[in-house]
Amino acid sequence: MALTAVLLGATACSGEEPPARTPSPAERALRAVERAVDRAGSARITSTTVMGRELSIEAAGTLGWRDDGLTGTLTITYTGGTTAETMRELGTTSMEARYLPDAYYARIGDAFAGKLGGRHWIRYDYADLESLGGAGAGFAEQMRTSTPQQSVKLLLTAEDVRKVGVETTRGQRTTHYSGTVDGPGTQTVDIWVNDQDLLVKKVERGSTESGRLTQTAYYGDYGARAAAERPPAADTADFEDLLGQETGGAGPS
Repeated sequence: MALTAVLLGATACSGEEPPARTPSPAERALRAVERAVDRAGSARITSTTVMGRELSIEAAGTLGWRDDGLTGTLTITYTGGTTAETMRELGTTSMEARYLPDAYYARIGDAFAGKLGGRHWIRYDYADLESLGGAGAGFAEQMRTSTPQQSVKLLLTAEDVRKVGVETTRGQRTTHYSGTVDGPGTQTVDIWVNDQDLLVKKVERGSTESGRLTQTAYYGDYGARAAAERPPAADTADFEDLLGQETGGAGPS
């Protein structure tokens, strides 16, 4: 439960892409947005996520995306829900998340670290998560695609994607696009794009087994430096080893 609570802090809403179809005018415009965001390579991000009664978090930091994967650092604060209660029991409601191309690292509080031989970081290897199947594979994919262009890709799968209109968002003139996506459950995706074809805001709403999910994110300072230092090995526990320990397998050395 504790390991999953830390892992949940990194998740983002995502869906599966259906077969390609003839693009509409709105879709062609979104393809230009997708290219512009890809070229930008990084952005500062602030977001809030609410998942029923289970989870409510805030995240802030800078993420970069390149062909070799995701890089960056976020500060994640658990603000409500049963997961926040679990984190409080572990001695912290805030953690640092570091994204590297091969793995995601979560820094835990001293109380939790005491249960891991004093180590303050948990390493989640994307390949290890994928080998778990089910939720583990979903977490791996979500962590590697928690960037603004992922919302564009998701919106492009909607058969009803449309331009809503022109609005002012955080002081910028933006074009609002919206659509409904079919995945594990129906969800809506809304994005607001500025005159440089860059996302300023996105809102995703859907349903999960834990209840209604809503995620709102704001993007800015595109091109900002995104960096993440790999934590010291001596201060890091591997999620796969810990999972094996919990299920009776070999623990970390």
